[in-house]
Amino acid sequence: MTHSERAYRTPRRGGRAGAVGRAIGALAAVVACAALSAGCGIRSTSVPVDAGAAPSRVPCRTTSGSVDAPPPRTVAVRVHLVCASQLVTVERTVEVDESRSDPLPVAQLLLSELRQEPSADERRAGFSTAVPAQLRVSGARKGDPKGTLRLSEQPEDLPAEALAQVVCTYAESEPLGPGDSVLLGGPGNYAPRNYLCTAETKSRPENVPTVSAAELP
Repeated sequence: MTHSERAYRTPRRGGRAGAVGRAIGALAAVVACAALSAGCGIRSTSVPVDAGAAPSRVPCRTTSGSVDAPPPRTVAVRVHLVCASQLVTVERTVEVDESRSDPLPVAQLLLSELRQEPSADERRAGFSTAVPAQLRVSGARKGDPKGTLRLSEQPEDLPAEALAQVVCTYAESEPLGPGDSVLLGGPGNYAPRNYLCTAETKSRPENVPTVSAAELP
């Protein structure tokens, strides 16, 4: 090979070396980026990641409430509905009926309110009810303790949240009990039980709706 031929080929070898050097530099940059990502706790993946639904932010508070006195011939009643997996008190306005001053009519009125689908305002706030639409309540039988209420379904056969709603609504109704318990029975020949409405009942109605229930002798 002549001197002129070697001089002609030298730049080609240099060009090839430059290309190889650039490729190595690019690979080094990729490795550095991967190492940096690993150092920051970032893991690459080709599989889409489902982080789950966004946290619930329901307010559990209606916007249609009024501080004004109820209209004539109506009265405000308080019932317990389910919101954010807890029991929350909701105030309803119902018509006054003089015949509903006794415990049984009051119990029937409150149960009717519990059976109703929440209003549009209540639904927007996150409220729901688990009380079956067919559930009914009647008075004590012969031999039952005073103040017993008999449901058309055995209390322990109801959905847990429904039983918690009924227990706390009745227990906190002044005409029906002392303020923390209610005597409930079912259609069968079982003795009624004394169900307590506790803080745990309200906070976890799906698990322990009647944690302090005690069967009467």
